[in-house]
Amino acid sequence: MTSSNNGIRLAFLGWAAAVASLLYWVSDLIEAAQGGFSTAQLWLTLLAEAAIPPIVVGLWWFQRERLGRLGAISAWAYAYAFIFFTFTVVYALVEGTPDFEALSDDLGPAMTAHGAVMLFAGIGFGVAVARAGALPAWTGWTLAIGVVLVVVSQGSPEGVQLIAAGVRDLGIGAMGIALLRRGGLGAGSGTG
Repeated sequence: MTSSNNGIRLAFLGWAAAVASLLYWVSDLIEAAQGGFSTAQLWLTLLAEAAIPPIVVGLWWFQRERLGRLGAISAWAYAYAFIFFTFTVVYALVEGTPDFEALSDDLGPAMTAHGAVMLFAGIGFGVAVARAGALPAWTGWTLAIGVVLVVVSQGSPEGVQLIAAGVRDLGIGAMGIALLRRGGLGAGSGTG
């Protein structure tokens, strides 16, 4: 692949990470403001969540030589968790689920199990990114802290949950912005 094609792919990945992260947080904000799900809000969530798996795999791909086994396993596991979470949005749309509490009641242990995958994979990917040096370390630490905050804030007031989700979303979004600002990952990174 040519350097020009690589730059275009990095720019697309950067924009996708930044925009999807923002849309994901906006969908959480709308959900909080209206006190539950709505069809439009769920479609926005679906759009944002469905983008997360290819974005995270793309972020791993372009840093793969630096991320090691922890980064690879964590990126793919995080992507897997968000494939499941994307399914939950489709479920909520089809079933007319009114809110997250009802969704959690309907899907029970599967939500908990995939939440645990998201937690450990998010921590692992965040730590791998922070250590790799291909992107600013704070973006990886922000993701790692964000997934912990998302898990521990379950059941907290909406404002606390929004802050937690915002920290998580900032981690991925900032990785995307770092790709845009940098224009590439430099020597020793993946070449696609």
